[in-house]
Amino acid sequence: MGENVDQVRAKTKTVFTKEFGAKTGTIPNLKTAVEHVIDVERRLVLVKFGKTLTVADIARYAEFLRCNPSFDSTYSEIVDLTRVEELRLGANDFLRLADEIDPFASQSKRAFVVRNSSQEHAARMHRALHSQRSLEIFHSLAEAEAWVAI
Repeated sequence: MGENVDQVRAKTKTVFTKEFGAKTGTIPNLKTAVEHVIDVERRLVLVKFGKTLTVADIARYAEFLRCNPSFDSTYSEIVDLTRVEELRLGANDFLRLADEIDPFASQSKRAFVVRNSSQEHAARMHRALHSQRSLEIFHSLAEAEAWVAI
């Protein structure tokens, strides 16, 4: 992770995605594609991870959020894991994510969208380590968006 904020910003470009229908930050040069939207009006962050997911990928995404002036740690988050085919996360990685990396406040609503059992297992691990948080798992983006909007 030895990059500073300016280096992360320099690697970041803005793209338009039909799926999110808004400007999306893409963090290139990761082992996985990470696309995200910070929707200030809805107080929501939407993130979609690519084929391979590691703790370093998530840490960079979290650092990028912290550096973005549009981000507020009390926003809700929808995490779309449906493209992830390989999860390279061990028990210590989950602990590190919960204790050090996660940029969201404890009152934030978190929704994980999954399509298979390994993705669901990862989301359940995250939920278990954040027992005080409002975190749910869904099988469609529409269900997750509806729950977050409540």
